[in-house]
Amino acid sequence: MNPTDVRHQSSAVRLIECPRDAMQGIHDFIPTEKKIAYINSILKCGFDTVDFGSFVSPKAIPQMRDTAEVLQGLDLPSRSVPQSRNSPPFGELEGAVGSRLLAIVANTRGAEDAVAFDEITYLGFPFSISETFQQRNTNSSLAESLKRVEEIQSLCQKKSKQLVIYISMAFGNPYGDEWNIGKVEQWVKKLSGLGIKIFALSDTIGVSNPENINYLFSSLIPSFPQLEIGAHLHTTPATWEEKVDAAYHAGCRRFDSAIKGYGGCPMATDKLTGNMPTENLLSYFNKKEISTGVHSNGLLDAMRMAMSVFPK
Repeated sequence: MNPTDVRHQSSAVRLIECPRDAMQGIHDFIPTEKKIAYINSILKCGFDTVDFGSFVSPKAIPQMRDTAEVLQGLDLPSRSVPQSRNSPPFGELEGAVGSRLLAIVANTRGAEDAVAFDEITYLGFPFSISETFQQRNTNSSLAESLKRVEEIQSLCQKKSKQLVIYISMAFGNPYGDEWNIGKVEQWVKKLSGLGIKIFALSDTIGVSNPENINYLFSSLIPSFPQLEIGAHLHTTPATWEEKVDAAYHAGCRRFDSAIKGYGGCPMATDKLTGNMPTENLLSYFNKKEISTGVHSNGLLDAMRMAMSVFPK
């Protein structure tokens, strides 16, 4: 059995904690020292990956202007293998090398900054299948964004990094732009043709429901068995469980979340839809005795620290 088969047949999941997504839309600047302390507490929890910051224009996302300084302050464990290696099959996560770091980029210049850091394993690029939102989010058309992805992927390959593509507006959009499974599949196929192995279907404005979640994952995962296709779901307190349940039973084994559901995309709507709360995600998987690799004591410490980081 090859690693891809193991990944899709195992019940274990990868959890990606997203303090960057939680913090990026907050108006008042969070002091660098406070960000460092908070992310260090998250690094003690055992998450597979931590989406810790972004190398984007400080005019667009002023909260993230100190990402390089934050990175220098992180307490990263020694690695028994190079941090940039391929992701292991599910079931081989716990205790392997500690949490890996992911940074978001929106263009080639940001990618050049990010790949200069050995500590970063993954670069994440938001690629919207909504033309309107791609212009709004990255100030580029889909054609221009594809060119950026090609350039960023080339940089990643040269620097032994992995590129993660976030398919923004994967579950629909509020702009009237075309949306269907064929459009999602078209872009996953085109982008994976560049050698990209990890995708996250992003519910940018919280319009996902059990039906379209099941529809997407149960269609895409069998069609692209060589890829890791995850869920970046935004949700409300009343709908989180049905979304997780639908994704998991449709074969998804990679989930993004943020402690207490903080955050959302500041470029999407005026009123943010919250991230999937990490503690809810863990409650779901713990009840079902599904392995996550996350330590409950560490998570409690991080949750307590979150209270002092985010506005009440």
